Amino acid sequence: MGWFFGSGMFEVMFVLIFTIVIGMFLFAAVSSIRQWGKDNASPRLTVDAVVVAKRTDVARHSGLHDEHHMGHTSTSYYVTFQVDSGDRMELRVTGSDHGMLVEGDRGRLSFQGSRFLGFQRQI
Repeated sequence: MGWFFGSGMFEVMFVLIFTIVIGMFLFAAVSSIRQWGKDNASPRLTVDAVVVAKRTDVARHSGLHDEHHMGHTSTSYYVTFQVDSGDRMELRVTGSDHGMLVEGDRGRLSFQGSRFLGFQRQI
């Protein structure tokens, strides 16, 4: 059957890859839970800020590619705000919030940790 299957290398590789994949899922889950807890423990703040940049991140998810099943994409939206102290923070926002904000907008930014709560534009 060959040296790879006959020498037990297949079993070792299978266990190694399985362990790495499970480890990656656990790491992602623990990181998400840790960030959620950190955000919940942070105070809700409202500060003067300016929108300095916007970006999107499109992730392509592959699936069965035939005439009935296609892969899909998901889009994450981010806005970078600069506060009066000169510090900048990039926060994930909804698509509708992303569409309503324009670079150069000034207003009151509300956030909790890394969680975007809202932005009230000042005219």
